[in-house]
Amino acid sequence: MTAFLTALICLWLSMGLRTQVQAGTLPKPTLWAEPGSVIPAGSPVNITCQGTLGAEEYRLDKEGNTSLWKTQKPRNFGDKATFSITEMTDHDAGIYYCRYQSPSGWSQYSNTLELVVTGVYTKPILSALPSPVVTSGGNVTLLCGSGQRFDRFILTKEGEQRLLGTEVSRRHFIRRYQALFPVGPVTPSYRWTFRCYGCYSYRPQVCSQPSDTLELLVPGVSGKPSLLAQQGPIVAAGQNLTLQCRSDVGHDRFALSKEKEQGKYLYQSLVLQPQAGLSQVDFHLDTVGTSHGGRYRCYSGHNVSSKWSAPSDPLDILVAGQISDRPSLSVQPNTTVTSGENVTLLCQSQNQSHTFLLSKEGAADPPLRLSSKHRAQRYQAEFSMSPVTPAHGGTYKCYGSLSTSPYLLSYPSEPLALLVSDSHPPDYTVENLIRLGMAGLILVVLGVLLFQAQSSQTRTHSEAGM
Repeated sequence: MTAFLTALICLWLSMGLRTQVQAGTLPKPTLWAEPGSVIPAGSPVNITCQGTLGAEEYRLDKEGNTSLWKTQKPRNFGDKATFSITEMTDHDAGIYYCRYQSPSGWSQYSNTLELVVTGVYTKPILSALPSPVVTSGGNVTLLCGSGQRFDRFILTKEGEQRLLGTEVSRRHFIRRYQALFPVGPVTPSYRWTFRCYGCYSYRPQVCSQPSDTLELLVPGVSGKPSLLAQQGPIVAAGQNLTLQCRSDVGHDRFALSKEKEQGKYLYQSLVLQPQAGLSQVDFHLDTVGTSHGGRYRCYSGHNVSSKWSAPSDPLDILVAGQISDRPSLSVQPNTTVTSGENVTLLCQSQNQSHTFLLSKEGAADPPLRLSSKHRAQRYQAEFSMSPVTPAHGGTYKCYGSLSTSPYLLSYPSEPLALLVSDSHPPDYTVENLIRLGMAGLILVVLGVLLFQAQSSQTRTHSEAGM
């Protein structure tokens, strides 16, 4: 009897040990969320746990919950189970993991899934350093920042249903918190479109509204578009600014970027699609302020492709009235000159200006720039036009600027109208010859008529004498 009990106990222990070994060899399940792991508040999400065929039950657990969260049996003896959340809330955000039960026992836990709810706080700002324009194969750093005291920031990429990265917030300067995300190498084979969110450490999966999208631009080498400002390159603060990008090769996607200036960076590149049938787009930059001054370029591409064109020629936008100075503009020898003469426009000011700019009303070309010279206690620049033609006629204004802010200008000078007349009198030779010919013809006709009249009168007298 004792020997039988001993054998029974050994058999039970060996079976228990074998069961543990079998349970330990069950494949780890896979856990994912659809449409993704970053979900706006109020939107639905499905969490799927996939194990092996023959699993009898799936269990979904949430980190921090001491009680069982959810269980579900697979449909039709399948290899997965889906747990649905109809409206995402703060309560649903968190860290999830799952496992399944088979006849041989429970599997290991899956890798964790971080489920984030968004839309709770004000959105942060996403920018690219040094620029959103990246050469193929290059690297870039994305900066997510906010005035709110977020403890962490998360980054997502369009088309990838997961968190691309999370970074701890760092205080950059007073009332500014930010995190840096290295990205690369960047290639034109994919679209590189990102958003970021801010979160607090006490609720790390409850985050802000998404930032505006930031798309990295990998420029090509051909088919560059043209970029122009409808109001001209010089604008005043308070105006509305519209930049138009136009393609001659039928592109239907356009992007606008602004170059960095003195350590300042463009927060985002703007990507728009034109109206149907058009191959151009207007970028409305709203009311002009000091931040709008700078150098812009645009790019174009096909909507079905991730590739971009070569950049347009640069367009400098200059904001007038940002320096409390108004230079004067004069002309030598006079405001009315003859074609072929030498003319000089003199822009000068008593206040310091490193550069003077001369613009012509209605001209599409950028303004002329000259470095200033200090003479007779005045800063000045001489714009020479030698020799002038009628095309030089028009209304001119000049502005001053400082080297520290080259895109911010003074108030304009008073307008100066230049009238250029033709130096040679009109050549009427051909017209005069025509007139002389007509006069000669008329004289001939009159002579013939007079001769005929005299001949007729002579015959009449002869007939009367007979």
